[in-house]
Amino acid sequence: MRDSRADGVDFVLVRESTEGLFASRGKGEVIADREARDTLVITRERSKQVFEFAFELARNRASAGGKSKVTLVDKANVFSSMAFFRKVFDEAANAYPDIETERLYVDACALDLVRRPWEFDVLVTENMFGDILSDLAAGLVGGMGFAPSADIGESRAVFQPAHGSAPDIAGKGIANPTAAIVSGAMMLDWLGRKHQLGPCIDAARLINEAVEQALHDGSRSFTSTSEMTRGVVDAIG
Repeated sequence: MRDSRADGVDFVLVRESTEGLFASRGKGEVIADREARDTLVITRERSKQVFEFAFELARNRASAGGKSKVTLVDKANVFSSMAFFRKVFDEAANAYPDIETERLYVDACALDLVRRPWEFDVLVTENMFGDILSDLAAGLVGGMGFAPSADIGESRAVFQPAHGSAPDIAGKGIANPTAAIVSGAMMLDWLGRKHQLGPCIDAARLINEAVEQALHDGSRSFTSTSEMTRGVVDAIG
């Protein structure tokens, strides 16, 4: 991105992964080959849970220089389910007066992610919207090879690159390891915060700083898997 403000792009997209339109997976119906239906599900319990997670994340990021902001992404002007989603968000926001809030319709958000991505901190949204916007977000930072991800439950979590596996290039040494490395850093940070383990949090910070340094020193997408990994290791020292 040519805009100098792009250097400040640093945001997280949080999606509720059990409800929304994905709750209808395997349950939709096709009626007499004339119409098809899937049901979008929003519950207070799960919405409150994901909103509280987003606000706590914004608070943690603020302690490390984050923007202390949560953006709700919905389509409350069209769907009753989304209006309810926003209602629960507003209620949750009352418990976090120190965190700035913003509300965007998903179409406007897609535009603003391209036009002003440096203004976002934590975005929280419904499942399907998050599935789509997360790929757009990955494109903003260079592609899926740079995008880490996590599936976080109440007591357990799974961390992995957002792109999944790539068996077509296995063994060729050309896969970008950045997403896997940063996913590992996310895991350490989560473990550290969940179990009050300071060394884990420090290790996560060191890994993230090393990735930034390796990229700054010239390791880009055309670098081989091993060369990029070596650049990160050397930056850690």
